[in-house]
Amino acid sequence: MARIQPLPQSVASADLQSDWAQHVADYPGSRITNMKATLSHSRLAFQIYMQWYPLYEQVRQIVGDRLAYLYAHAISIGADCPLCTTFFREIIIQNGERPESLALSERGQALLNFGGTLAQHKGTVSDELYALIEQEYTPEQIVVLVAFAGQMIATNVFNNALEVEIDEYLHPYLPTQSASNV
Repeated sequence: MARIQPLPQSVASADLQSDWAQHVADYPGSRITNMKATLSHSRLAFQIYMQWYPLYEQVRQIVGDRLAYLYAHAISIGADCPLCTTFFREIIIQNGERPESLALSERGQALLNFGGTLAQHKGTVSDELYALIEQEYTPEQIVVLVAFAGQMIATNVFNNALEVEIDEYLHPYLPTQSASNV
């Protein structure tokens, strides 16, 4: 059970409801999830965490759609965040892949290893792994990739610390579900 329940829309201030509406308008397909409604107990926290979206867009521009969501998934696995891992499992499955059997190039695998390692080891990565990333990306791109990983890890920490419940629409994508359900 969540440690803090999501803020119901019925008690959200007019300003917060405006923020929610603007968020959904700015990012088609997005919704006010349990995490976002829980963040909304602090309007500033909601606004800051929603900066994940423009940073994610920059990651997409650098590595493409597929590697962007796989990178976020690898970070979430590394941080052991059930909610975020399931969120990205849905995207992976909706794009026709199985999270347990991804076909990746060496470059793609290095990026996923980088993200997972950042999450698992509190930002520490080996020189060898960093060298692989440095060969593929510019300093500006690496800054974006690391900043996004930090934002993703912050999201993982928030969800884990408050035990934010996985949204019902994601239940079919939980890793423990049978293959016939996903």
